[in-house]
Amino acid sequence: MARQAPFPQPAPSVGACQLLESPIGHVEMKPDVEMNHTTRLAAVDLGSNSFRLEIGKVEHGQFFRTEYLKETVRQGGGLDQNRNLTHEAMQRGWDCLARFGERLAGFTEDEVCAVATQTLREARNREEFLKHGSNMLGFPINVISGREEARLIYQGVAQALPNTPERRLVIDIGGRSTELILGCGLASTQMESYRVGSIAWSMRYFPDGQFTKRSFQIAEISAKAVLDEAISFYASDLWDASYGSAGTVNAVGDVLAASGWPAGSVTRDGLDWLLERLLAAQNAERLRLPGMKEDRKAIIGGGLSILRALFDLLRITRLVQTNGGLRHGLLQDLMGHGQQQADLRSHSVERLASKFGADATHGKRVGQVANTIYARLNQGAAGREQLTHERSAQKIAWAGQLHEIGSRISHTDYHKHGSYILDNTDAMGFALTELHRLSLLVLGHRGKLRKLDVDFEDEMFVRQLMVLRLAVALCHARRDPDLDGLTLVRDTRVPKQFVLTVRSDWTQTYPQSAHLLNEESVAWQKRPGHCWCR
Repeated sequence: MARQAPFPQPAPSVGACQLLESPIGHVEMKPDVEMNHTTRLAAVDLGSNSFRLEIGKVEHGQFFRTEYLKETVRQGGGLDQNRNLTHEAMQRGWDCLARFGERLAGFTEDEVCAVATQTLREARNREEFLKHGSNMLGFPINVISGREEARLIYQGVAQALPNTPERRLVIDIGGRSTELILGCGLASTQMESYRVGSIAWSMRYFPDGQFTKRSFQIAEISAKAVLDEAISFYASDLWDASYGSAGTVNAVGDVLAASGWPAGSVTRDGLDWLLERLLAAQNAERLRLPGMKEDRKAIIGGGLSILRALFDLLRITRLVQTNGGLRHGLLQDLMGHGQQQADLRSHSVERLASKFGADATHGKRVGQVANTIYARLNQGAAGREQLTHERSAQKIAWAGQLHEIGSRISHTDYHKHGSYILDNTDAMGFALTELHRLSLLVLGHRGKLRKLDVDFEDEMFVRQLMVLRLAVALCHARRDPDLDGLTLVRDTRVPKQFVLTVRSDWTQTYPQSAHLLNEESVAWQKRPGHCWCR
């Protein structure tokens, strides 16, 4: 396969690189010290309409696509009235993921990022799909929030454009959601996701693919009702140019270009012309337009009505097509080796802790103590195992910072309220599935383990939870505890048994801490299948 145009990595701090504009209009970066090794990466995007896999290699800081696979799964049309994915819809997704998984054989977890969007955000039975789907793919699949999706979309679009001071509006109309983002250069400043998409609108307003003037009028009015609040946040005086990413925008742009309209952009006149062509065809089956792909015919009515509504609401005159999108934003995170995303996550954690009035000093203390014990528990780990533990340690630190965010709501049940907050918030850099795991750590950091509905066969989670609970107990006086001589080790002779030891004079010196540790030992021994001896 021919080499594709390079897709550059995020810009480091000022002075670390020199920005050069390439002949094809992309922004390339020339690092002071170039990478001498080649890395392969892959991004998997489970959209409501299509599943996509992009594979490439990084050479000297540049990403080159080597393979791109796309399958029209149309999972967004498989939600029933109870918002459950039908078995047929899940099977279509699993079959696709199995094929992707075969192609990704030999990749490591550091080289692959897979995310799911609006359909799986809505699906009540998403855990069933994700569990089997992750096995088929061979890698974990994270469901991301609408705002996180918007952040990644802008990141992907921005890297495909020159890094200028231009204020940008970016639009991405997907199968069941539409993302709107404002940004300048590489940084997004305002982002939102709205539950209006080409599949959902086509199913609702163009059943059986029938196109009528009345159905388009109703569809546009309904789209405006959902998107109306965007007027104040994305008004035309807040941006200099507008860009469209993926899905509907590119489908419409391709049809217009194939019919003689200027390539690379969409205008209001072009949308009016396309509407006339759809009304003349009367239904999707009779639609014959150059540039119109077969898999787009059934959902073009919904996509067009949403796009026309946005043109009206935001007073758009020209929408420029871009090649960047969600999967390219994922690749940017991978190319940064997670550091940029880790920084973003840390900022999100600090913002949440501050917003809900958690004691920042104590939260960091608990996280640090938990990680000290965790490091002793995993002493001797090396290579990939060590990297896994380092990532786990970061999550433990975040759980420590967030374990008291529910305390302003209730003193006695603050762990329950903190868990609820994390399950119902948007935090930039985090997938919904990752936030849920944090919420379980916050919920389980105190109280009875028997009432905690989690998978205790997941040893990584058990270790995280155990050291977090230990740290909370040891920091009960809200000061740095004495950890000299304290160790936690896995007893390899007995399944699921951990041994906590302290120096001989520790229990007499710290009787309250010793009492709390004894209670913790009893709590774990009451958990079926686990034993923690002291």
